[in-house]
Amino acid sequence: MSNIYITTAIPYVNGAPHIGHACDYLLADTYARYQKMLGNNVRFQAGTDEHGNKIAKKAEEQKVDVVEYVNQNSKKFQDFIKKLGVETTDFIRTTDKDHERRCREIWKKLKDHIYSATYKGWYCDGCERYVTDKEYEENKGICPDHNKPYEELEEENYYFRIADFKEQIRSAIQSGKLKILPDFRAKEMLALLDDSPDVSISRPISQLKWGVKVPGDESQVMYVWIDALSNYITVLGYPDEDISDFWPAKVQFVGKDILRFHAIIWPAMLLALGLPLPETIHSHGHVLSDGKKMSKSIGNTVDPIEVLNSNGLSAFRYFFLRHIDSFSDSDFTWDKYQAAYNNELANDLGNLVQRLANLCKKQNLSGLSDYKFELDSEYQETMDSLYFSKAFDYVWEKVQALNREIDEKKPWEYGKKIKAQIADGNQEDADKLKTELENILLELSAKLLDVSHLLSPFLPEVSERIFAIFTASKIVPPEVPLFPKNN
Repeated sequence: MSNIYITTAIPYVNGAPHIGHACDYLLADTYARYQKMLGNNVRFQAGTDEHGNKIAKKAEEQKVDVVEYVNQNSKKFQDFIKKLGVETTDFIRTTDKDHERRCREIWKKLKDHIYSATYKGWYCDGCERYVTDKEYEENKGICPDHNKPYEELEEENYYFRIADFKEQIRSAIQSGKLKILPDFRAKEMLALLDDSPDVSISRPISQLKWGVKVPGDESQVMYVWIDALSNYITVLGYPDEDISDFWPAKVQFVGKDILRFHAIIWPAMLLALGLPLPETIHSHGHVLSDGKKMSKSIGNTVDPIEVLNSNGLSAFRYFFLRHIDSFSDSDFTWDKYQAAYNNELANDLGNLVQRLANLCKKQNLSGLSDYKFELDSEYQETMDSLYFSKAFDYVWEKVQALNREIDEKKPWEYGKKIKAQIADGNQEDADKLKTELENILLELSAKLLDVSHLLSPFLPEVSERIFAIFTASKIVPPEVPLFPKNN
């Protein structure tokens, strides 16, 4: 048994959870469940990023105390995680007093790579970061993510010297010691690394009040990087405790838009602290809406709660884990979602469970209480590659193959054959046919239980229901199909 640590990016709590957050949580949850299937001991982190000007401004706009505001919004994310059926072990908030104290200790440990300087440059309040002159020119002075002009600022900050670690980071990525998935993202990060400047890690208290004070300098407040990125290790107890039982992380799941911070700034911080780098950073794409990036300004955002409420949790997990590619941008439309529910979940799986259970009931068959599962090597290889949508496709091929096998073997035709043999006085032949039918149905039931086991990291509730039906003392179909069809 191995100790496995899995992390998700901590969302900024200036808004409600969105579809992108759901993808982060679902990918990580699928991997966590898979590792538990292998018998490993899993710690699974999630959390919320709660400092910064955007938070303070939002609280002020809503005439709410900032502490009350972050408490309310952090709870929204905690509730959302539960709604998704995601089983985390550790939830961290950057306003936790232990986290704030540990961040100050981390700052002190980084001091040999920190310096003070006055900087004048282009700043995006929405991204909470300075951009290079090159980025400013490429974007024509307007942030593409927030559609707002960059602001020219001049202020004295503390900087973290990324240049001290560029060669080590490059070597780690090229050698695979720090694996970045998908592979083409690793190449992008190597290209960005060359031009990566030292990063501002503080702002004057006159510009940023809601945050962690810099140790030894009350005039400065920690900027997002040390505060937010450190959460992955402070939640484990660093630097108060030895975290080597679970660190380095097995996989860190992040969206492609924040990969550069996790592939450059975060490794530099870890190297400066003398800690090992994470084994893998998994970068997923965006969920598009009707082929376009979701945006409030064009009105094409999709509310994940509305999607959850439409066909239930398992349907949500099914679509976003199978039809949303684990690495690339993928499209959501309501038509695609409903088609996947009716044609795949209801037709392929729901109907398979219903008709096989009915056939078993007619023969008064007992469930396979002594069922034992052996892990499929091809499935394991695909899951280990973290290409979960591809692994889900592989499992679904088994669902469809099982449907075809039932159609080919036609167990429903045995009843007439058995009756005909009895009518002709051939009881022995009738008994042989009945045994043959029972063996076919039990073999099909065992194969369905195999499929159910492979489905368990993706659709845990469905897997449990199938297991309960086909291992019971008597196999009985559910009164209501697993996935009732929509009109």
